[in-house]
Amino acid sequence: MLGCHFAAPPWACEIAAAGGEGGPLRAELGARSCRGSVPITLAAMTPGLCLMTVHAHPDDESSKGAGTVALYHRQGIRTVLVCCTGGEAGDVLNPAMDRPDVRGRLPEIRREELAEAARIIGYDEIVSLGYRDSGMPGSSANDRPDCFARAPLDEAVGRLVAAMRRERPHVVVAYPEDQSGYPHPDHIRAHEVAVAAFDACGDPAAFPDAGPPWQPAKLYYTRFSARRVRALHEEFAARRMESPFTDEWLARFPLADPATAVVDISAVAGVPFDALLAHATQVDPQSPFWFGLPRDVLERLHPYDEYVLARPAVAPDDVACDDVEADLFAGLRSPSNIPDA
Repeated sequence: MLGCHFAAPPWACEIAAAGGEGGPLRAELGARSCRGSVPITLAAMTPGLCLMTVHAHPDDESSKGAGTVALYHRQGIRTVLVCCTGGEAGDVLNPAMDRPDVRGRLPEIRREELAEAARIIGYDEIVSLGYRDSGMPGSSANDRPDCFARAPLDEAVGRLVAAMRRERPHVVVAYPEDQSGYPHPDHIRAHEVAVAAFDACGDPAAFPDAGPPWQPAKLYYTRFSARRVRALHEEFAARRMESPFTDEWLARFPLADPATAVVDISAVAGVPFDALLAHATQVDPQSPFWFGLPRDVLERLHPYDEYVLARPAVAPDDVACDDVEADLFAGLRSPSNIPDA
């Protein structure tokens, strides 16, 4: 059953929601934080696994790493989506949905779309940070005091730290620092908040009211796959169709920029497309960018999600960080009590 947290501040929720003080997701170890001498909870050593993804708006969870989440959900891994904003400033991008009745209740509809997409993907929990969409750069939405981009950094980080400590993820997925290809203020802020929260989560002195310290083991950044873009572009060319991926597009994603983790999502390749279609106000089913090729072709062309490992906070001896991983939980799976890949 999909759960939701829309409380503010998030740390008002009881720790019992994630298993209680002595629940199955807790393991008090004698290890010491790199920032202090108080014992902390080490995610890498705990039975049961959890994946948390941090996204800026409804629909981002469907376009970035949805196949990975679906795959891990099928393996029995707990999956948690953090959505920083409600997407209120988004436009209606599907002509079939561009109607007064839709525009009049767009924030509510986007929440409904998010819930349906999360169900399709297989998220077990949705956590809302409670901020308003900041809009595109230079828009009037940037000036609203309740928008995500204008939120005090410590406040936003504290909310995410509380969610991390409550849900206790072993792996966190967030956006990379370089957002030059799509410099949305909320994507930039989502990166800043996710990295700061990951670094503070295991520090007993940081946000002491946000719950017991918990250090996630790994932080990954999502990547827009250059190989997939080129595979799609070549398929359009082979069919003598106009490709939506222009030379400018191709130049933005050089093949020389390697991923450190590549997850095979061929078993769930249709899930991201179904989830995208759940965002009916944002995704046009006739869009050549998303659906310009037959569905079976879209699902078989480079069915991989790509990531870059940003923080190996806990690095077991059997994790070779210089090698390309096929599993975001590489090195974290135990012979017992842990779902296998």
